[in-house]
Amino acid sequence: MADLNTARTHAGVRATEIDEGLRAHMNKVYGTMSIGMLLTFAVAWAVGSSPELMSIFRDPITLKMNILGWIVMFAPLAMVFAFGAMINRLSAAGAQLFFYVFAAVMGLSLSWIFVAFTGMSIAQVFLVTSISFAGLSLWGYTTKKDISGWGSFLIMGVIGLIVASIINIFLGSPAIMFAISILGVLIFAGLTAYDTQNIKNTYLQHAHSGDSEWLGKAAIMGALNLYLDFINMFMFLLQLFGSRE
Repeated sequence: MADLNTARTHAGVRATEIDEGLRAHMNKVYGTMSIGMLLTFAVAWAVGSSPELMSIFRDPITLKMNILGWIVMFAPLAMVFAFGAMINRLSAAGAQLFFYVFAAVMGLSLSWIFVAFTGMSIAQVFLVTSISFAGLSLWGYTTKKDISGWGSFLIMGVIGLIVASIINIFLGSPAIMFAISILGVLIFAGLTAYDTQNIKNTYLQHAHSGDSEWLGKAAIMGALNLYLDFINMFMFLLQLFGSRE
C-alpha cells in the first residue's frame, strides 16, 4: 500500500510539473508571437508613414510595386519555407532570431496598408482580429474535441488561397478578392484553433524527453504558426471592412 501511495504521489508531482511546463511553453509561444507582431507593425508603420521610404518599394500615390516591392512581397513566403527546411539545423536562439527577422520583413511587405487604409480602420480591424484570435486560440487550447483531422483540409485551403491570390494580382477582380477574403477569414480562424491544440499536444508528447533545446525550437515554430494565422486573418478582415484613404 505504501508503494502504491508513493507511486501516486510521484505521478501527481510529475503531472504538476508537466502542467507548469506547458504553461511556461505556451507563455513563450504567445510572448514570442507578440514581440513579432509588435516588430511587424512598427516596421510597417515606420515605412508606410514615410513617402520617402515607401517610394523604395512602391509608388507612394498609386501603390504600384517596383521590382524591389515584388521581392519584398514574396520574401515572407520564401522565408517560411526556408525556416521549415532549416529548423533542425538551427539552435533555439538562431530560430528565434530568424523569426524576428522574418517579422521585420513582413512589416516591409505590409507597409502599404498605412497608405491604402485609414489609421482608424486599421486599429478597429486589429482590435476585432485580436478578440477573435484570443477566443479561437482559447477554444483550441481548452476543447476536449480532437481537431487534428482539420489539418490537411485547412492546409489545402491555404494553398488554394495562395494560388487564387497570385492569379488575382494580375486579374484585379474585386469579386474574386471578396471571395478570397471570406474564405481566408474562415480558413485562418480554423487554423488558429488547430495550431493552438497542435502546439499543446506536441508539448505533451515530448515533455518527458527533457530536450529543452527541441522544446525551445518547437515554441518558436508554434509562435510562427500562430503569428501567420493572426496576420492573415487581420489582412483578410482589413480587405473586407477596412476604410480606404
